[in-house]
This record gives sequence, structure tokens and C-alpha cells, in this order.
Amino acid sequence: MMIFPAMLSRRAFTSTLAAAPFAARAFGSSSVARIKIDPDRKIGAIDRKLYGNFAEHLGRCIEGGIFDEGSKLSDATGYRKDVMEAVKGLNVSLLRWPGGNFSSNYNWMDGIGPRDQRPARLEMAWGSVEDNRFGTHEFLTYCNILGIEPYLCANFGTGSWQEAQRWVEYCNSSEATAMTKLRARNGREQPWKVTYWGLGNEMDGPWQMGHRSAEDYGKFALEGAKLMKWTDPSIKLIAAGSSNFSPSADWTGWNRTVLEHLKHHVDYLSLHTYVGNAANDYYDFLANSLLLDDRTKTAEGTIRAALTGEPRDKKIYIAWDEWNVWYRERGEGKEKGRHILEEHYNLEDALVVATFLNTFLNNAHIVKIANMAQIVNVIAPIFTSPTGLYLQTIYYPLALFAANSRGTALEVFVDGPTYKTKRFDSVPFLDVSAAQDGETLVLNVVNRHRDEAIEADIEAQDAHFTGAYEVSEVNGPDIKAENNFDSSPVKTTRKTVNGDGARMRVSFAPHSFTMIKGKLAKG
Repeated sequence: MMIFPAMLSRRAFTSTLAAAPFAARAFGSSSVARIKIDPDRKIGAIDRKLYGNFAEHLGRCIEGGIFDEGSKLSDATGYRKDVMEAVKGLNVSLLRWPGGNFSSNYNWMDGIGPRDQRPARLEMAWGSVEDNRFGTHEFLTYCNILGIEPYLCANFGTGSWQEAQRWVEYCNSSEATAMTKLRARNGREQPWKVTYWGLGNEMDGPWQMGHRSAEDYGKFALEGAKLMKWTDPSIKLIAAGSSNFSPSADWTGWNRTVLEHLKHHVDYLSLHTYVGNAANDYYDFLANSLLLDDRTKTAEGTIRAALTGEPRDKKIYIAWDEWNVWYRERGEGKEKGRHILEEHYNLEDALVVATFLNTFLNNAHIVKIANMAQIVNVIAPIFTSPTGLYLQTIYYPLALFAANSRGTALEVFVDGPTYKTKRFDSVPFLDVSAAQDGETLVLNVVNRHRDEAIEADIEAQDAHFTGAYEVSEVNGPDIKAENNFDSSPVKTTRKTVNGDGARMRVSFAPHSFTMIKGKLAKG
């Protein structure tokens, strides 16, 4: 059995075939790729918070999505019951709220107390009126019902340090104070003990209310962080890192400066990214995970540099707490009002989502939080009408990863064909990650090839496959196939294959995401 090369990197890679124009790199059906797994080559523990999501007061995400008072589909509180069932199917681990851009002008005290007495406010991030009928109690109760860890994003745009500190006190303190007595009057005696708190949202973006320079944000956030942690030392804080990757933005400089101010107080550095296919270039679109991987590694290096000289047990991790495909419902005239950002996804979008999830696993040692944006209707895997819902194409890979890819991420050797795009010289057709939990192995494979199946020999180093392996495939009739209220051509199909020995051959269908799950025995 061939041993892995000593210089193998932390992430999956392909053989160094010379990059050539795509047409010259067509992969013949007689060729067989190799995927090799070594249980001893561990990347890091897979944090369940990689399978998080995001709910912002934006469009129909909250109202008409999660929360729909008066609907016959809702319970007595106003929660849409059909949406709750769909959210359960995603195994959401961490839910970020209330924004997003919305959070930069949100006063949490507007959203507590009797609903009919809460003030309506102009909502300037997305051009609507916020009635505040869904607030802190409604959100945290929702998380409790569904067993989801809450993540609150404080207002570090127009808000104050005291406002953020009092929110932590209101949610987490057991002391007899004005804030905790107010909480009790509003129906909650015991604290919720919210662990995860964001120090603002996208503060590097000129579009953000309260936008600051990196230096000014670092100084401002430092004082807020101190007050919040003095109120509850057990909380975990997320700094607002890079979201602006425009050519004119110094995104690495932003992260470097922010970490210099906050490295003694924060636990995570937040990063945001959205990708799209406005040029209708399938192969370049499917290569975006290479850019995600590069940005992740660059941010990791910035964190390591910031922690130079600090105690070895001091850790700061990456939180990709906004990520998704978003481009159709974007731009002038599409981002103001109630029915906005309602992206309808196709199969190629679902494949990009699967490659992003692979990338998070292949960087599991440093990426510990990821939140797909968002949960319902707004650039979301779940889409509702007043009478029902359907599951968008991107729902299926996220559900498979969240339910199955747990334990430890493993390095994977991939020797297979590559292609070239206008941005990338060498893109592997097979994008792969692996997870091991006890004796259970999960292999996640995206075949980026639009037209051809790719056969691969899956090999195990010092281990062997045994028993029945479940094969789950997300696919559809073509890359532009979309789901809707009437039909779901993109979905998950399942079959089993038998594993027996150190090698297993699998054919990965064109434009597909495949998850293979079964037992891997030692020796």
C-alpha cells in the first residue's frame, strides 16, 4: 500500500497535472481517479457549530418565515410549525440573530415587553418598518424549542457599550438587578445563559450604519468587549473581521488591526462571503471554494501572527458566520422593502454549497463556526408561501453534512483530473472531504464535471471498508434545475454499496454531490 507523501498539506489536493484549457482536459471514461484516506492524518475536531444558520430582520425571513402571527400554519406564539419542522431537518446547531446589517441600528430594548406596546421603528438597513413583535424572548424561546444554540449580534454601529453590556446582563445574569427584574416582569425568571455574542456586523463595510476604520472599530469594540465579559466571563465573543473583499479594500490589514486591539478578549474572528454566477460560467462558479480556502488560510496566518508571544493555550478561531450563494436578487432596487433577496436556487448553487462545506471541514482545525445566510425565504434553503413551503436545492447538501459529518476531519489525498478557468489554473473535478466518528467514516464528494461521470478508487491506509455503505446523492436533471412549490427535481436519492477490503470503486455522476457513509475498521 502506497504511503502518503511527507509533504502532504492540511487540505485535500489533486495531483500536479499541468493546467491546460478546459477543452483539452476532458476526462476520458477509461480513466480512474484515486481518493485515499488515512485515519491517522487528522485535520481537527469538527465543531457542530459549522452547521449554523442566520435569521435577520430582513424581508420575509422573520415575518412570514419563522414567525407568522395569525396564520393557520402557526402555533399560539406565532411560530410557523411547518418551518420549524424543516429547520429540524437541517440539524441547525447555531442560529445568529438579529442581523446582519439590521443589527447596526437595533436597540434590543425595543423588542421586549408586551408585544402590543413595543414601538415601531424605521428600519434603515433594508428600507422597511420594524414592528419589534419578534424580539429577544421570542428568538431565545425559538432556539430552546428547537435545541439550537443562540448567537446574538450586538449593535456596534449606532449602539453604545452600555446597551451591549445590559443585553448580556438581561440575558445571562442571576443577580438581582434592574435588568434581571425587568426580564422577570417580561416572563423569564431564569437567565438564558447565551454563550455566543458578536461585536457588531461588517463594520469594515461603507454600507454599514456606524462604519468605522479598523483602528476606530478596534478601540470601540475593545471597551464593549471588556464590559460584556465583566458582566459574564463565560461568554464567547466574535470580532467583526473582513466582509469587504473589493479590490480597494485592505481586508488583511483590517483583520490585523482589529486583532491587535481585541486579541485578549475575543474568541473568534468573523468573516463573510457571498458568491454568484452572474457571468453564467459554470466551471468558474464551481471553483469559488478555492477562493474560500485561500481566504481562510490567509486569515489563519493573520491570527497566528497576532498571537505570537501570547500563551500557547490562547486560541482565536474563524467564524464564517455569513456565507452563501447570492447574486440574482442583489443590487440597486432589489434590497429595499418586504419581498427582497428571495433567491431561487438551482443545482449548480447546491454544488457550490457542498464545496464550501467541504472547505470548512478541510480547515476544521481553525474554522469552528459557520452560519449559512439565511434560514427562510431570504437567500435561504427554506421557502414559504402563506399556505406552505418547499425545500430549495441548497437544503439537501447542508442537511446531509449536518446530520452525518461529525467527529474528526481527515486529510484526503485526491489524484484526479483538473481543469482551468479564467481565475484558477488548476481546479480538481473531484472536491472531497472526510469525517470519522468512531468507526464511522463519511466521505463527501462533489463531481464538478458538468457532463461526465468520474470513477474513483477509494482507498484506506491501514484500514478496511466493511459492511453496507449508504450512498446519498444530491442531483437533478441539469445544472439549472430548480425546485418550486409544484415539483422538486433536485433532491437526495439513496442506495447502498458493499464495502469489503482496502479499496472500493465508486462512480460519481455528473454535476453531483455524493455522501458515502459506513464502517471503517482498523488493519
